[in-house]
Amino acid sequence: MLQLVVTADLMRRHSAATEGDLAWMRQGIVSRETCARVARNAELPRRMLELAPPGVSSADVDGNESVAAALAEAVIGGAYLDLPFSEVEGGVLAAFAEPLSEAIPGRRDAKTTLQELAQRDGRSLRYELVAADGPAHRRRFTSEVLIDGVVVARGEGSSKQGSQQRAAEAYLAEAGVEGDAQST
Repeated sequence: MLQLVVTADLMRRHSAATEGDLAWMRQGIVSRETCARVARNAELPRRMLELAPPGVSSADVDGNESVAAALAEAVIGGAYLDLPFSEVEGGVLAAFAEPLSEAIPGRRDAKTTLQELAQRDGRSLRYELVAADGPAHRRRFTSEVLIDGVVVARGEGSSKQGSQQRAAEAYLAEAGVEGDAQST
């Protein structure tokens, strides 16, 4: 349901965009990271905690990006089962208004941008996980990006993928390369 509404809206907004650009934009909008941000903006983790059984902590729900993202998707799916499509569509468009407005054809996430630059220049690129700290429900990952075996930037995130994105963003920002504006 989420992908359907997002895809239809992107096609309306960017009717001249290529299928590839639309796919990249959709991917950024329906990502776990974006869904978690939308869930937190709607206070879904807090509301779930109010209904949770004893022993479930805030860190179990709000501190876990996967759980927060799953809440957003579950609410959308539940709404789809009970409400007319037009109401669900309106709710999704309202909840995802910011990421939808930030989507720009041709813009890729930072890791993809950096990978394309490295391939174009014939350079090797890899990411190394250098730390995973905190309890399992609130883990923080730190990754380094290496170009031709040299550490060029470091990033932190609530997932390995997120830490790699932050590392790529840090490098692109320092290098003055237009990069990701879609990940948060």
